Amino acid sequence: MNAKNGNVLKLRARRGEHLLAKKTALPDLAFWEDLDLVYRTLVATLFNFVPTSGHPGGSISSGRIVQTLVFDVMDYDYSDPASPANDLLCYAAGHKAMGLYSLWGLRNECVRIHKPGLLPELSRQLRLEDLMGFRRNPTQPTPLFKQFKAKALDGHPTPATPFIPIATGASGVGIPAAMGVALGALDLYGAKAPRVHAIEGEGGMTPGRVHEALASAATMGLSNFTLHVDWNQASIDSDHVCAEGDTPGDYVQWSPAELLLLHDWNVIEVEDGKDFALVHAAQKLAAGIKNSQPTAIVYRTVKGWQYGIEGRKSHGAGHKCCSLEFYKAIGHFEERFKVEFPRFEGDPTADRLEASYWECLSVIRTALETEGKTAKTAGERVEKAGKRFKALSRTPRPEAPNLKALYESPLSPAKPPPEVSYKPGQAVTIRQALGASLSHLNKLTKGAFMGCAADLLESTSISVLNEAFPKGFFHARTNPGSRICSVGGICEDAMGAMMAGLASYRHHIGATSSYAAFIAALEHVAARLHVIGQQARRSVDGEPYQTFMIINAHAGPKTGEDGPTHADPQALQLLQNNFPDGTAITLVPWEPTEVWPLLIAALQARPALLSPFVTRPPEIIVDRAALRLPPAEAAAKGVYAMRRGKTDRTVVLAGSGVAIAFVRDVLPQLDKEGIDVNVFYVASAELFDLLPQAERERIFPERLAYQAMGITDFTLPTMWRWIRSNEGLAKSLHSFRTGHYLGSGQGDRVLAEAGIDGPAQLRAVRDWAKAKLASPLAEAKH
Repeated sequence: MNAKNGNVLKLRARRGEHLLAKKTALPDLAFWEDLDLVYRTLVATLFNFVPTSGHPGGSISSGRIVQTLVFDVMDYDYSDPASPANDLLCYAAGHKAMGLYSLWGLRNECVRIHKPGLLPELSRQLRLEDLMGFRRNPTQPTPLFKQFKAKALDGHPTPATPFIPIATGASGVGIPAAMGVALGALDLYGAKAPRVHAIEGEGGMTPGRVHEALASAATMGLSNFTLHVDWNQASIDSDHVCAEGDTPGDYVQWSPAELLLLHDWNVIEVEDGKDFALVHAAQKLAAGIKNSQPTAIVYRTVKGWQYGIEGRKSHGAGHKCCSLEFYKAIGHFEERFKVEFPRFEGDPTADRLEASYWECLSVIRTALETEGKTAKTAGERVEKAGKRFKALSRTPRPEAPNLKALYESPLSPAKPPPEVSYKPGQAVTIRQALGASLSHLNKLTKGAFMGCAADLLESTSISVLNEAFPKGFFHARTNPGSRICSVGGICEDAMGAMMAGLASYRHHIGATSSYAAFIAALEHVAARLHVIGQQARRSVDGEPYQTFMIINAHAGPKTGEDGPTHADPQALQLLQNNFPDGTAITLVPWEPTEVWPLLIAALQARPALLSPFVTRPPEIIVDRAALRLPPAEAAAKGVYAMRRGKTDRTVVLAGSGVAIAFVRDVLPQLDKEGIDVNVFYVASAELFDLLPQAERERIFPERLAYQAMGITDFTLPTMWRWIRSNEGLAKSLHSFRTGHYLGSGQGDRVLAEAGIDGPAQLRAVRDWAKAKLASPLAEAKH
């Protein structure tokens, strides 16, 4: 690039290769053309009978890419979709789900016709009948949906679909999550790792988290990852997303190849993604690259090709239901296979449309059975994929992580190992206690915990989990033993998606760490998709969730020196009790000895998402016995009583800042003055919820909630379940009680500004102990 002053900007030498696919003869081109015709017909049919939603255009433009992968390139055992040794295809472009389901249904139908012995058990198939469930709710009342026991196929992919490891669809999450899957496979198998492919469009490459992930994959050497870019230039609003030639892009001023080359990827360009010969050539070229960089193939395609609507108009829309245009789109199939689809007439009721839908699918089934050759060739290719898979004999490397050890070892919340057994008077940070606990577990599991931070490894103490492993960042070739991943720098977005993908591979726990103020919000989308994916996968195999950790470090007002931009009290509210029951657990230890029991109890509960909140400054380990506090393992119940009074008057605490101030400044004074109140600490609302109802009532009787006030580092809504009276809520102390974000300064000064420091707590508790409250019944009526 020449600057106006004559200087030349020149990229340094790239490790990745830049290649152009060259066409070679494709001997069975007729098969591939027929296969794609069946596929396009299925896509058109799915949209026709679910006409209010779906994405036919991108499903069609990516069709020849994914067909080549599934029937020619990938090595997998079709009879065992859950095998970790399978090559995988991740639909990072989740809106192409219509294409995914069409391809999966077509593959299953071909295997059923020609190689039925390869079929997996019914729950792990996606049959032609299951296409009746596209974008249908499980409660769909129509007769054929119920008769066929069709799967309810979500609008965007989840692991309820066989061979799909992650849930995708939210902006930019799919690519880094798929990279996490590739990282898991590479770490488990080493040089023989399965290949992970991802399909995405250029629009899906515009989110910032994707750019973060592209940098990360190249930096870590994820050589088993291949990104397939369906560059059709059309989004919902634009027909010129990227710059191309001399024409600027509507959204971005790069082409996909330029962006990928900048990030030091291998890049193969395909001038015409409609040309099967070029598509095959490119994918074979990719398989032959032997450097340590990830690879991308950029295919120039046409969205909605041969559908009758092209470009952005086919992105999320298509032909009207059972219109002449729809029948024209599927007319190519009628001509080739000498069949005729029934034309729908009459009242378009749900039952009648469903019957017509099945009639159309049945025409496709009969055509495949009658013509025979397409199904036979496709079935044989699936069989060959299995033979290649078997010949590879992929087995985990000798020093591979062993996550099972975490769940099979007799770990106890009440028995911390020596490295996290602290004595009264020691000064220890809560984050350090968490890092040391994770280090112990990482030694136990041979490195099943992998972590990353937003340029805060030492600051948040997540670096400690790597203390028994090679120093430095993970690189698949030069430093494969490290458990610390470099995810693009200050990149919480990509970190969350990648570590969630790593966990989804089922042999690791991925952990991320940053300021709670940032990470709780920035990783919420990735966390939600991970939970969705784990619930979907569990609905099929019944196995426990795979845990992804978000470490909310430097949490709450005690990070006051950084000011309100960083010392945020809102983070807990984003995560606590904000996911389906049993899927997510938050941990809020108030002092370091509570970390181990909380962590072990939470991991043994097998949540999909685990979110510890840890503070920054060192804390002096208190003498719990001398203070008449329960032992630290009491925290593993989620809620425990610091004091039990003879009345129902109650104080509920949550957060390290307020709890330390309470134990130091308030509790001794209450004892001295003989003020009789119950005092509870909430260490994990979700662990408490997992207890049997009778045990919950024994620990924290519900009636006390009507006589309780709260004191918390966080926001008032995090206390609503513990404080049930209007008076109690009005008297509760929290970080926003003064009506504004708090200023900078040392933690104690920030607590004082909020009115949640020790003296303020003492005044509030004294007043609360003396107050005359309305009865619980009166409160309920009010």
